[in-house]
Amino acid sequence: MMLKLLTAGLLVAGTAVPAAAADNSLVAQADAVPTPALNWARCTEEGLQQYECAIADVPLDYAKPRGATLGIAVLRQRATGDRIGTLFTAVGGPGGSGIDAAKDGLASAEIARRFDVVTFDQRGVVRSRQVKCFSSPEEQAHFWDTIPMPPATPAEEKRTTQGSKAFADGCARHSADLVNNLTTVDVARDLDLLRRAVGDAKLTYTGGSYASYIGEVYGALFGDRVRALQLNAMMDPVSYSTSTLNALWERAEGTAGVWAEFARLCTEAGKPACAFAGPDVSGRNASLLARLKNGPITVGRGDAAVQVRYQDLVPAQVSMLYDTQQGWPALAAILDAIERGPDGDPQIAGAILGGAGFRLDFLSSFIAITCADVDLPKAPGLWPLFARASDANVPHYGRHWLYMAQPCATWPQPKQRYTGPWRLKSGVPALLINNRFDPVTPLTMAVKAQRAMGNARLVVVEGHGHSIVGTCTDKIRADYLIDLRLPAEGASCEPDRPPFDGV
Repeated sequence: MMLKLLTAGLLVAGTAVPAAAADNSLVAQADAVPTPALNWARCTEEGLQQYECAIADVPLDYAKPRGATLGIAVLRQRATGDRIGTLFTAVGGPGGSGIDAAKDGLASAEIARRFDVVTFDQRGVVRSRQVKCFSSPEEQAHFWDTIPMPPATPAEEKRTTQGSKAFADGCARHSADLVNNLTTVDVARDLDLLRRAVGDAKLTYTGGSYASYIGEVYGALFGDRVRALQLNAMMDPVSYSTSTLNALWERAEGTAGVWAEFARLCTEAGKPACAFAGPDVSGRNASLLARLKNGPITVGRGDAAVQVRYQDLVPAQVSMLYDTQQGWPALAAILDAIERGPDGDPQIAGAILGGAGFRLDFLSSFIAITCADVDLPKAPGLWPLFARASDANVPHYGRHWLYMAQPCATWPQPKQRYTGPWRLKSGVPALLINNRFDPVTPLTMAVKAQRAMGNARLVVVEGHGHSIVGTCTDKIRADYLIDLRLPAEGASCEPDRPPFDGV
């Protein structure tokens, strides 16, 4: 509540499209674009040879439908049986690559039998003209290693504020024409062109996390062209697009709630299932983070020793809380190693150094696409105040989410941005699925998304993490996507495996 009071009256709408005119003008711009040709050919990249690949030329700026174009990289897996149509899918972030994700598979056998499955790298991501914010990979790596994210002290806050502006300036300099055309309304219109290109009269789509927002925007604009929307790990489109500080606050509370579950279940599991088990898991973690705010902790001895910083551990905790089966045990082992200090295993602790495994280009796309969509004060000097207000209620995690968005305070104005209305006007309700304990898209966001969309059914998984996986949800998804059959109101699922089960 404190942060909400502090931010009241500060939010800036930027160049949002007026709601009364949005649907007609944005849809009309897309409809004025010729259908792109998809010249499918066998993919040649390692790990993708089983698929077909193509490039779809779409407008860089939809206000100029016959102007400069941008190539969207598209990948297809052909249906193996009685084909219904095409299932489009995307990955989250924003900044994740759908094509990279295809290396791990695209769909269950049942879905793959009935649909061609198509995914893509959205504009600004990897093969679809990656956003560039630095002059070289070396400059990019140096930036992320030296700019504290999140900062721990007032001196670091000053450095991060300066770095956030430098980052935004770099994106505007190195991707000048692209950064103004990265909003999700552009992605939704790209998706409608792809629907046309494969010959489907209506869209069948599945996506989670940020990709749920792609579905929400598409449904709001093109509801009459929706066959089925199956969305997971829901974003609340209202707060994300019009009161983003409150959305970040809610996200931080979700992260803290999942950490509390991690601590509870770690304690119940004990060692060796949870390496950090013992008395007062949360208190010991808080002590580690307090120590790190005063300086690095050295893990190990001699030449093998590594130094772990506050800016290393906080993002690692957040990202590892996403995944209960691999991330939670790994996080427990890392915390144990850091707590042991000189007696800890430096190889285990060192696993979190360098951005917790994120591709650095992902961070450029994540921030650039986020800043194109959101509504944040154009006042970067306020971030230390926001962070301290957040620390009073959600220490560390609020600071993490806030500072990831600080470049948006100096971001150039996007040409078009959609802020609602969000009602899904389709013949079939959307199917929404959310874990009860999600560290980045908490269940409260899913409830709000359902309310905003109106025409939607929500299924709650009584589990943890950010991914929606399991036998129960696989069946619900397949029933919906194949037969358009919705579960009963109030339906829920249990996860196949609890955290720390030792399997």
